Amino acid sequence: MSMTTPVLLATLLILMAIGYQLGKRRSVSLAGGRQKTSRLHSLPGYYGWLTTIWCGVPALIVLSLWMAFENTVITHMVVSELPAAMHDPERLSLVINDIKNLALGNIVSVEVDNALRAAADHYQRLQQTSMAALSVLVIVLAVLGIGIGWQKISPRLRARNQVEQAIKVFLIASSTIAVFTTLGIVLSVLFESIRFFKAIPIGEFLFGLEWSPQIAIRPDQVGSSGAFGAIPVFTGTVLISVLAMSVAVPVGLLSAIYLSEYATSRARATIKPLLEILAGIPTVVYGFFAALTVAPLIRDAGTW
Repeated sequence: MSMTTPVLLATLLILMAIGYQLGKRRSVSLAGGRQKTSRLHSLPGYYGWLTTIWCGVPALIVLSLWMAFENTVITHMVVSELPAAMHDPERLSLVINDIKNLALGNIVSVEVDNALRAAADHYQRLQQTSMAALSVLVIVLAVLGIGIGWQKISPRLRARNQVEQAIKVFLIASSTIAVFTTLGIVLSVLFESIRFFKAIPIGEFLFGLEWSPQIAIRPDQVGSSGAFGAIPVFTGTVLISVLAMSVAVPVGLLSAIYLSEYATSRARATIKPLLEILAGIPTVVYGFFAALTVAPLIRDAGTW
């Protein structure tokens, strides 16, 4: 049985919903009916959520780990079957990209030969086999989880405590991932900066008047040696900031004055939450939207 990842996730969500209903109904049944749920340690909903956790958590962990390592494992298996002539370290990454593009039906950078076609077919078969195995494993784990959770339910089971403990573990894991992600970003920027300043003097970077980072990647390529003066970058940033503030400051200030002094309570109750939502969106999202939507509109209007 093979299915796409969205279909597999939808199937898992349906199984989790079924597990919730089965756990809730079993707790009510063990209590002797809805009128006697006071005999239970926790509310029936907690027993349903506990069954849902048993159903979803192991399956989602396996799904996440599988998706994280699937591409690496499949790529290694395909590369191990390539002819020796295609194992050139300088071109291996390009060959792998061509194999993946050919398997997906996209354009490749070289003429397709029998070896490349066979590797692409092998890659496609491995992907199909992997998805089929993942689908079976996730569904089996979800069904087993429902069975284990359903069997564990009893009137004395501290379902509420276990559900709250699971939520606590989830929140701790989420905050830990956020901390390590931030640390990884900082270390990545730090190490790349060290590598950059080993090649480019810091004085040239801070006081240079040219910014042209096009350089040759390999010795056989023809390219510029690059110019890495940061003053044009700083100047552009200041210019953009001045233009943005000239629009944002009057609009924001006048909006604040209107909301605090002139707006009715009904208008304030509607506009203020909308502004808070807009303020919570990262500015890079607005920039990306403007680059894809607003800039082409302005360009087309200018050519017209």
